Amino acid sequence: MGWGWGIKHFRDKTEGGIVLLEEKIKNKTARIGIIGLGYVGLPLALEFAKAGFRVTGFDIDEVKVRKANRGVSYIKDIKSADLAKEIKKERFIATTNFNKLSGMDAISICVPTPLSKTKDPDMSYIIAATDEVSRNLRKGQLIVLESTTYPGTTEDVILPMLEAKGFKAGRDFYLAFSPERVDPGNKIYQTKNTPKVIGGITKNCLKLAGLLYGQAIERIVTVSSARAAEMVKILENTFRAINIGLANEVAIMCNKLNIDAWEVIDAARTKPFGFMPFYPGPGLGGHCIPIDPSYLSWKMRTLNYNARFIELASEINSSMPGYVVEKVVNALNQKRKALKGAKILIIGVTYKKDVDDIRESPALDIMEHLMEKGVKVSYNDPFVKELSIESGKLKSFKLTPNLLAKSDCVVIVTDHSVYNYAWIVKHSKVVVDTRNAAKGIKSEKIVRL
Repeated sequence: MGWGWGIKHFRDKTEGGIVLLEEKIKNKTARIGIIGLGYVGLPLALEFAKAGFRVTGFDIDEVKVRKANRGVSYIKDIKSADLAKEIKKERFIATTNFNKLSGMDAISICVPTPLSKTKDPDMSYIIAATDEVSRNLRKGQLIVLESTTYPGTTEDVILPMLEAKGFKAGRDFYLAFSPERVDPGNKIYQTKNTPKVIGGITKNCLKLAGLLYGQAIERIVTVSSARAAEMVKILENTFRAINIGLANEVAIMCNKLNIDAWEVIDAARTKPFGFMPFYPGPGLGGHCIPIDPSYLSWKMRTLNYNARFIELASEINSSMPGYVVEKVVNALNQKRKALKGAKILIIGVTYKKDVDDIRESPALDIMEHLMEKGVKVSYNDPFVKELSIESGKLKSFKLTPNLLAKSDCVVIVTDHSVYNYAWIVKHSKVVVDTRNAAKGIKSEKIVRL
């Protein structure tokens, strides 16, 4: 008996308590901490709580924390009833006190990773979160970065900060990267049934991270390193950005050739192999696709390499709001109406349909461009009651026949499912449709992208 205990005790000391943490994960006694309770962190916290773990959510936003603790969801994909249920079971609690990180057995970092104005990575949120983890780090903890970033971040930035106090990754604590793959508004694929990619700093790091996430996520996909996992997420969104850029350029070319771009793409997609449809639009938006490729492009510039596909796609996609404005100008010209002083109504301002997220939305750029040219801009969006741009604050107008009729031009930027597009076209003077939302509606009022 004593000898057996001695062997286990020796393994715990030499492997940083991997056996103990394994046992805690398997019997659901491991305490889970989630830093950042936004679109990524709150759904992840809820899945771990549903799986039977005690989860503590950490955020600097006191409003989010208060709402979360009352069981009030501020994330459209999360039902308040589901959140309240886990709180009642005492499996979820939120806090602004980061000192409680020391009591966590596993910590997932799910903070924003925006770009600076010069399109360089803004690492401030990741560094601030890691600094809090480092101050409260103890032996035996598992740390997982989920925030999308450039390849090498976990190893080159996070690892040195956590080892600064003399701890060693893979022995005293465990570190891995597992990119978030959240698609807001997706009714089929959510946190639980979206495969989870994981890469660890060491084999033990990968083993524990895979074991942990495997308790709450249906499928785990392991890769050889944290760098590989970081590159996976960048590739996924770079693939989309480049192909959307191609679709946007095809739309511009088709316009010059007097061809319907959507007709061409829909016909091409009937090929059962070798083609995947992507569609043009007013520009890229959201927290991933417009940003993630720039992280890779920036990283490659530090290695004296020009990521030409990424740069070209970014140039095309970034130009689309301006292209939409040109469409508006031409549509008004056909009506012998000057742009300056015109009344333009924007339909939908979120970055994608049926969500309430306006981050990086092309609608904001379109509105800004128009207002700079002296246009009187108004908007309607059932998911966004008010918003702020550089030119000022705006509130969503109620969509009525009178509002449509008084507008010199209506621009469909986001194709929410709640809209009746035939009704919108009927009551409008002219409609610039950037999403092919009015597909199948025959009217001379419609100007397609």
